[in-house]
Amino acid sequence: MSRFVILAIGSFDYIKNKTGNMLIRYKPDQVLAVIDPYKEGKTAEEVIGYGGDIPCVKSFMDAKKYSPTHLVVGNAPQGGVLDKKSKSEIHDAIQNGCDIISGMHFFLNDDPELVKEAIKNNINLIDLRKSRHPHKFPKGSWKKRNFPVLLIVGSDCDTGKMTTAWEITKALKRRGKNVHFIGTGQTGILLSGSGVAIDAVISDFMAGEIEYCLDQLPENTELAVVEGQGALNNMYYSGVTLGLMHGCMPDYLIFTHEPKRDMDVTNHPIPEIRQLMDLYLDLMRPFKDTKYLGINLLTLKQSNNTSKKIIDDLSRNLKMPVTDIIRWKDEKFIDHIEKSIFKCRCQYKWK
Repeated sequence: MSRFVILAIGSFDYIKNKTGNMLIRYKPDQVLAVIDPYKEGKTAEEVIGYGGDIPCVKSFMDAKKYSPTHLVVGNAPQGGVLDKKSKSEIHDAIQNGCDIISGMHFFLNDDPELVKEAIKNNINLIDLRKSRHPHKFPKGSWKKRNFPVLLIVGSDCDTGKMTTAWEITKALKRRGKNVHFIGTGQTGILLSGSGVAIDAVISDFMAGEIEYCLDQLPENTELAVVEGQGALNNMYYSGVTLGLMHGCMPDYLIFTHEPKRDMDVTNHPIPEIRQLMDLYLDLMRPFKDTKYLGINLLTLKQSNNTSKKIIDDLSRNLKMPVTDIIRWKDEKFIDHIEKSIFKCRCQYKWK
């Protein structure tokens, strides 16, 4: 079993350390420590609210005593470039026999110095964003697809799209459904072991790459849940969002949002939720009658009472199910998804 140390210098919080945090949430028994000298002496529980006693340490050499097998680059800064301190920690990990896992746009295997050192120490450099096959051009295979697709969308980056997709997939699998998760970012790929880092794909091939992932699923698939990326209203990443939509041609959407976040990560105002939700549907109308199944909120910053009030008010105003699936473990939300998708399967025009 892999034993992870997470590299997150100056970025170990509930937003910036996305990849590391999801490992802590979903594979806590395999996470040994987090490297962040600014949080040294604290635990994961104290910093992000979960993860128990996983310690924050100053450097890899402080984590070495836990006998890790892998060092994971936990954050994904804009531009995806390693700083000098992080690179130094990677060198220490390589010299002590650790494989390195990175979801950066900067590929470890493109660095001659790191490659030379990796060969010398017989370790692997694993670039999650690097494609394992030639890029695929879309063929329109969605017209003959024999299972529905659920895509997670949202109002901005970092609104819980990956978490929402993963939680729904797990919940439906527990109920005996043959559901497959399609990872589209480094975190989803690391957790599931497959997928494509869509923001590392040339724009002409984005739709084709997602289409290809769906085409590889087994014939008895009952549902594919696709991890969303970016947002249509986000000027940095809207192209990725649209490429995903046209690649997977979703039958269903779930919308994610962080209440009280008025400005997106580009410092531009986030539109009113109903207006933004309609925009996603408008862009799907030329192809199919896509429907929303509900909204999942990220209410970590709110109290329990405030979270419940926000959820109730939004559900009443938009007349659809709303929850915070992490906070409230809402089985009724999963009930609604299961009933909406699997009860209606007979209505689809299968090939």
